[in-house]
Amino acid sequence: MIYVTGDTHGTYDFDKLVRFAAHTPQLTKADFVIIAGDFGGVWYDKTLDRDLTPYEELPFTVLFVDGNHENFDLLNSFPVEMWQGGKIHRVRPHVIHLMRGQIFELEGNRIFTFGGGTSIDRYMRRERISWWPQEIPSYEEFDEAVANLKAHGHRVDYVITHSCDEKALYSPLLGTVSKSMTVYPENQMLMEFERTIQYRHWYFGHYHVDGYVTDRKTALYHDILPLGV
Repeated sequence: MIYVTGDTHGTYDFDKLVRFAAHTPQLTKADFVIIAGDFGGVWYDKTLDRDLTPYEELPFTVLFVDGNHENFDLLNSFPVEMWQGGKIHRVRPHVIHLMRGQIFELEGNRIFTFGGGTSIDRYMRRERISWWPQEIPSYEEFDEAVANLKAHGHRVDYVITHSCDEKALYSPLLGTVSKSMTVYPENQMLMEFERTIQYRHWYFGHYHVDGYVTDRKTALYHDILPLGV
């Protein structure tokens, strides 16, 4: 089975995964929970014991797209490898970063991933200590995504991102949690995907709210949903 949820912020919002595991005892490492950005487990150093041991000990395999609150210098220091059709960083045997602009084949599903987002609190943070410029997707990553989508006929089953497309920003759901509808570069990039991709459902995190933007687009934070719901 494949499930998807919102931000975990290292250990800050980790308990929802523990509760989910306790209430779903049939899960094994062959099952996947995908975190829609702000994973936050790759933060301090390469031993990663403080951050990743709890994740590796979960009964399922953890997959994540990156958000804006990640240590990108550390995350990008891991070797890139191919897995299920797309590029990943394997930061632990069962903790895997799904890189930007990739398409993965999992359990018969074609999943497009595009992490990244803008930290609106970066004025409170220190560059390359608690905030990294790589949080904003590059145009090289965007171009790679476009090429991968073209190779698959612009058809996928699911889209998993951290931020959302520009149109979704103006939904009533996000209007309840965002005081400023500022459009950032990643919102514009994702809007291009919204215009060109055929997909069944799109999931994103970032906004710390759970709910449906449309019948095919879901914001996630605390909820952990089976893929397709």
